[in-house]
Amino acid sequence: MERHGGRRTQAERDAITVEIGYALCSAAFAAAVLFGAVAGPAYVFGLPDGARGTLVGTGATVAAVVFIARVVHVLVRFQRSARPARTGTGHGTGTGTGG
Repeated sequence: MERHGGRRTQAERDAITVEIGYALCSAAFAAAVLFGAVAGPAYVFGLPDGARGTLVGTGATVAAVVFIARVVHVLVRFQRSARPARTGTGHGTGTGTGG
C-alpha cells in the first residue's frame, strides 16, 4: 500500500481490514485442525490422564505456533504484494529504445 501524504485511501483501509480478517480466520482454522489432529486421539482412544495431558499440551503449543506463523505469513505476503511495482530495472539495458 502506497501512502499518500501519510494517509491511506478508503480502499486501502478496506483491503487491510479484509486481509487481517482473512489472516485471523485462516489461522484459527489451521490451528483448530492441528489441535484436533494432535489432541483428538487422546479422547477418541481413551488414553490415560498422563498421555492425554501431554497430547493436549502439545496440541495447544502446536496450535499457538501455527496460528502466529499463519497470521505473520499472510500479512507479510500482503504487504509485499501491495508495494508498487517498479517500472524499470535501472540497469541501462536499453530496452524499449528504437533503433
